[in-house]
Amino acid sequence: MGITNEIKKRAEELRDYTALNLSKLVKTKSYSSKEEDVCRLIVELCKEAGFDEVYIDGLGSVIGRVGNGPKKIAFDAHIDTVEVGNIKNWNFDPFSGEIKDGLVMGRGASDQKGGAASMITAGRILKELGYGGEYTVYFTFTVMEEDCDGMCWKYLIEEENFKPDLIVSTEPTSCRIYRGHRGRMEIRVILRGISCHGSAPERGVSAAYKAARAALAIEQLNKDLQPDDDNFLGKGTITVSQMDVKGPSQCAVADYAMLYLDRRLTWGEDAELAISQVRKYVSEATGDDPDSIIVEMPNYEKIGWTNKPYSQELYFPTWKLDESHDLVQSAIADYKALYEKDPVVDKWTFSTNLVATTGRHKIPAIGFGPGDEAQAHAPNEINRVEDLVICAGFYALLPYALEKKID
Repeated sequence: MGITNEIKKRAEELRDYTALNLSKLVKTKSYSSKEEDVCRLIVELCKEAGFDEVYIDGLGSVIGRVGNGPKKIAFDAHIDTVEVGNIKNWNFDPFSGEIKDGLVMGRGASDQKGGAASMITAGRILKELGYGGEYTVYFTFTVMEEDCDGMCWKYLIEEENFKPDLIVSTEPTSCRIYRGHRGRMEIRVILRGISCHGSAPERGVSAAYKAARAALAIEQLNKDLQPDDDNFLGKGTITVSQMDVKGPSQCAVADYAMLYLDRRLTWGEDAELAISQVRKYVSEATGDDPDSIIVEMPNYEKIGWTNKPYSQELYFPTWKLDESHDLVQSAIADYKALYEKDPVVDKWTFSTNLVATTGRHKIPAIGFGPGDEAQAHAPNEINRVEDLVICAGFYALLPYALEKKID
């Protein structure tokens, strides 16, 4: 039996194992910065799967290793989740991890513990095959992505000097190969007015009215943004996500306003450009001198479960990989060998940890994961067991595909 058929057969035989592991992960609550319990569970699952090495980094992510080749490839899954939101919107217990009708059910099933479960199975398969090829295969189960995507990898690369040659994100792609997504950043705008008694508003300058005009200017900026040259990632976007207006009292003209903006960045757009656009549009709308308007990029600061302080600015660079790149072509060959059909090659709408590995640090990357992007952050989250099987086989075969050793 050739390596392709052997891996496909073993992934199928481990169907229940993979689904059960995902069920265990879903049952283990792991909100951002509170992932200790699920990290401890993953360590045990990786050890049981026979990984050559498993350890926890300083920020709390779990790093597993199989093989000892001169090149390094990492499969990444963030294992934190968002909260459940309004429990009345759920038709089942978000942490039941129930396996039913070919589905694993619960918070994180698609975003993004399904990828983690398939990774553990892939590592087990590689160990059972005695993989000893050109690659050291790492499986990274990373923390705090939902709060600050990519910070876990910024830490790994810049603080622990862990920089693989290639990366595969296992965020949900519906078992499609993704080769890019827009970046993003957060922007805060501060506007000032002059307060006065509310009985004579003409004596003051209302920051509230400035904020209203500024919000409409941001709406116009969103309309004016243009797509990337090849229209692969599409246009950038910007929206007002929060507003705050204050004054000395409820009977006074407001002298302070804050607008918080979510900006999605297409190829060719960066933080400097985005901030300059906001400053221009807001100053023209309010009549303020551009230099008097505070337009800033906030910083993310939060202590994770290991109590190690680490922070970064809320800027997450755009990335994409040419379809001709060997990693993309090897992934296509991998999929075709296993499933005897052409894969869909596309992109994510949302942002992933690849903003750090590839947007910031230029490591070639693709995405391939179980479950659907639309399940992310939604009530009644599920993942298909069939997707888990497909992805486990894909991950296990990819090192062979990169070495051109598939049959």
